[in-house]
Amino acid sequence: MVVSLIERIYALLWGDLIHVPLPGGDSVGISLLIILLIPTGIYFTVRTKVLPLRLFPDMIRALMSKKENKDSLSTFQTLIVSTATRVGMGNLVGVVAAISAGGAGAVFWMWVTALIGSSTAFVEATLAQIHKEKDPLYGGYRGGPAYYIHHYMEEKTGKKKKHTVIAVLFAISGLICWCGISQVISNSVASSFENAFHIPPLYTTIVLVAVAAVIVLRKNATVKVLDMIVPIMAVCYFFITIFIILINMKSIPSVFGRIFEEAFGIRQVVSGGFGAVLMNGVKRGLFSNEAGSGSAPCAAAAAECDFPVKAGLTQALGVFIDTIVICSCTAMIMLLAPENVVAGKSGMDLLQSAMKYHLGEFGVIFIALTLFLFSFSTFLGILFYARSNVSYLFGDKWFWQTAYKVLALVMLFIGGIAAYTFVWDLGDVGIGLMTIFNTGILYLMGGQALKALKEYESNKEKK
Repeated sequence: MVVSLIERIYALLWGDLIHVPLPGGDSVGISLLIILLIPTGIYFTVRTKVLPLRLFPDMIRALMSKKENKDSLSTFQTLIVSTATRVGMGNLVGVVAAISAGGAGAVFWMWVTALIGSSTAFVEATLAQIHKEKDPLYGGYRGGPAYYIHHYMEEKTGKKKKHTVIAVLFAISGLICWCGISQVISNSVASSFENAFHIPPLYTTIVLVAVAAVIVLRKNATVKVLDMIVPIMAVCYFFITIFIILINMKSIPSVFGRIFEEAFGIRQVVSGGFGAVLMNGVKRGLFSNEAGSGSAPCAAAAAECDFPVKAGLTQALGVFIDTIVICSCTAMIMLLAPENVVAGKSGMDLLQSAMKYHLGEFGVIFIALTLFLFSFSTFLGILFYARSNVSYLFGDKWFWQTAYKVLALVMLFIGGIAAYTFVWDLGDVGIGLMTIFNTGILYLMGGQALKALKEYESNKEKK
């Protein structure tokens, strides 16, 4: 009964809700989440006057904001936390899946999705910063969609409330989602280590859970560890890609030509493949950068900055780093490999084959270690997100914070030794419901973020 219900909700959220016919007999299947996220991104891109391009220098400068309270986080640290979750398996497995199903042209549509997603990320992060609260347990600040939804409902009713229904539903959806992701993380890591090093999944899982437990069960160790891991892993992955590009420099023009040709090419439309190119790029772009889902605002709220807009600009930059930089790195690794090397392959096998071509056995090992770091940092990041949602639902009690961490660790262990599709679907349903609750409120409250942006730009002009 419950499993059947979850599967139906999953199909409604992620399945093709409508089909738009295209020339050549093809059609584009559009899911409910895309119907929600793409118009939201376009709307806020227009309302912010193409903020991702217009204020890109400000995004960089926003990282320099200083904090005064030692318990709070700087804008740079909140970028690290959100990047830890964004730069996860979606940057490896997701991009591989997009190119496997949609070809090189899918990369272009991932870039477009990142452009409009940055504006959504800006609005939700700015709202989280405007409505943040003091965090009596961890110190500093906390917040996110559960809090700004709650404040909106209080303002509309004119009454103080302990909880509001939509805010509670968002918080529960988030906790369900992040537990599901925990299973996916450990299963992917255990599988990659078994393939690369022939280590039994049980051993990998025990080590993964033990290391995670040491970090997450300590009060403020999570952010300190992410401060070390995320920059190192992102920079290493970026420079390995630059090295691969340099040794294949002659092929770069043809790769970009292929990306643009397949993104717009008549051949794709006529052959009935344009729908796959477009929708795979859009879907993977949306799900990789998480803009609109309401996850990253949980980190943005923790920042200490003089203008709420700076937290928004920082998270908009995070979408750029995730999709334009890291996802493009994965795409280049695959597209620079000869056709005969990757022909007929999909998933991680495709990426590992491409890396083996470029760097030999070291490439296979590098991808396994990269997936481990990306996935491990994602787990730490989602538990940081969970803090504010647990507090909203259960109050400021260490018992509930620890209980959720233990539950996530149990899910991490179970996922490493067995894949339960039901739990994975539950995680996808969780993030889908988060997106519905969050995007709905963004239209109602987005004016506050736009007003803050106007004040920020006005103040900048006076200087």
